[in-house]
Amino acid sequence: MFLTKIKYLVLCVLCLVVFAVSAQEPLTARQVVEGFQSQLLAAMKKGKQIGYSGRYEALYAPVSDSHDLTKIVRIVVGKEWEGLSKEQQEILVATFSKYSVASYAHNFKEYSGESFVFDSEEETARGGVVVHSHLVIPNDKAVKFDYNLKEIAGHWKVINIIANGVSDLAVKRSEYTNILQHEGFDALIAKINEKITIYSKQ
Repeated sequence: MFLTKIKYLVLCVLCLVVFAVSAQEPLTARQVVEGFQSQLLAAMKKGKQIGYSGRYEALYAPVSDSHDLTKIVRIVVGKEWEGLSKEQQEILVATFSKYSVASYAHNFKEYSGESFVFDSEEETARGGVVVHSHLVIPNDKAVKFDYNLKEIAGHWKVINIIANGVSDLAVKRSEYTNILQHEGFDALIAKINEKITIYSKQ
């Protein structure tokens, strides 16, 4: 009887170990995208009830966890990144992170039956993955989303989103580098914060 209990306890421990290991396995690129999309829809469904601040709070972790915001900033400002001090780099990443969450909280503010549909995925020549999907909008045209992901420290992270053929990175890079080169760092931070304020009031 005693040996039976010991065997039972050992089996339970082994099961817990296997579960813990499997639970820690990194998500695939598709799982990262679909997990983020499901959290985005969840925030939309409560959108009117919780308001902008509620949506922002609900989406902060999902955006931060699924997007490599630091890498996105570095790509967006390009060679201008090296000309910034460490303090400026930290301020830019923090401000851009707030803006990224704010834009989702603003653009996905309410739910009217929308749903994301997975289309396909493909590997890129540089080892990344592109996840193709589209957002179904009742009584309107669907929006095509292409998520570009890179594996960072063993985890897949979104580094660019192309919506209906328009690259978010390309748009921001053109805007941000132009401001940095002609108006300076403080002007860029001010303009990003201005957009955040506008989003919070709409």
